[in-house]
Amino acid sequence: MTDTTDVAADARSKTAICLTGGGVTGGLYQLGALSALETVVEFPPFDITVGTSSGASVAAAIAGGLPVARLYRALLDPADNYFPLERSHVLSLDVGEWRRTIESGMSAIRHGLATLIARSPAPMPADLWEQLDRLFDALPAGLLSLDRYEHFLADFFLRRRVPNSFRSLQRQLLITATDLDGGDIVLFGGPDHDHVPVSLACAASMALPLFFSPVRIGERYYVDGSVAPTTEIDIAVAQGAKLILVLNPNVPIRVSALPDGVPTGHGIRSSLRDKGLMWVYNQAMRTAIHARLAEAAARVNAQGSAHVLLLEPEPDVAVRFVNNAASPQARREIMHASHRASRARFRAWASENADVLASHGWRFRADNEPEKDDSPQAQP
Repeated sequence: MTDTTDVAADARSKTAICLTGGGVTGGLYQLGALSALETVVEFPPFDITVGTSSGASVAAAIAGGLPVARLYRALLDPADNYFPLERSHVLSLDVGEWRRTIESGMSAIRHGLATLIARSPAPMPADLWEQLDRLFDALPAGLLSLDRYEHFLADFFLRRRVPNSFRSLQRQLLITATDLDGGDIVLFGGPDHDHVPVSLACAASMALPLFFSPVRIGERYYVDGSVAPTTEIDIAVAQGAKLILVLNPNVPIRVSALPDGVPTGHGIRSSLRDKGLMWVYNQAMRTAIHARLAEAAARVNAQGSAHVLLLEPEPDVAVRFVNNAASPQARREIMHASHRASRARFRAWASENADVLASHGWRFRADNEPEKDDSPQAQP
């Protein structure tokens, strides 16, 4: 983004950027795409930033004014401590939830054995299902806790002088989450929900079912914003945005695009099924989110209520998401691949949507004009 080309807010329509989820690899993809955008385009800051799941943290960072190029470099270089995220910040066992599970599970087992003994020698099938239902209710609400991540993010914002208050941000930030006990989408940063710390809202938006326990805020529990049917596109339109850029890493993994097969902890396999329960669930979510956003983008563009630019990874980029994101080499490959592919796509948009983008203050650098160099080597 550049302030020198900024257009007064009252002289142009609102613009919005939407960042969906996708885990760590999704965030890497989005930073690669944002770096590419700044390389080839001069554009005013987005008026509205909408973030969901892992995209909420990226949204909070850019809405808070952190330089994309600096974040890009930090995540490329393992020795760079600008954003010192560690696996333990995210992969933190929810001890309290597992304690509840053990206590409830033991109680269910004792109750079940007592019931079965009392009704021996031939307990009714309904009795067996009743005891099994007790065990299901004893299962943890999530495997991991996001408490450590929320504390890390709050500390990061403090050290980098990013406001951890929605009310203190210069530009509008909306973070989505789903109310567990109502099923409604909640917009943190919107009316009645702008008192919540940004870091806590990011954690709530990231609480993907099965992986993470719901996040409690006040007297309510929240899970991942991508669970709700309302899309980030619809939210941006409702806020009055007329140009909407969507960065969505959530596309189905095409196994056919993997030349050597699917990498697993047990060697190369032929199907995502061999990566276990979590990846089967991951692929299901990717498929649903991709379809939902494609429908919303097509609908809004057809209606003419706004102009939506939907950027998603091609299959040869998306397949890199199956690699271990803790590997520095895997991170570099995802970010570099995203940067290259996104830069080419933005160049194509320069001709496909020239008038619309120009009306919102976007100026694409000419092919013979030096591009802004956001490479790690170019940064001080």
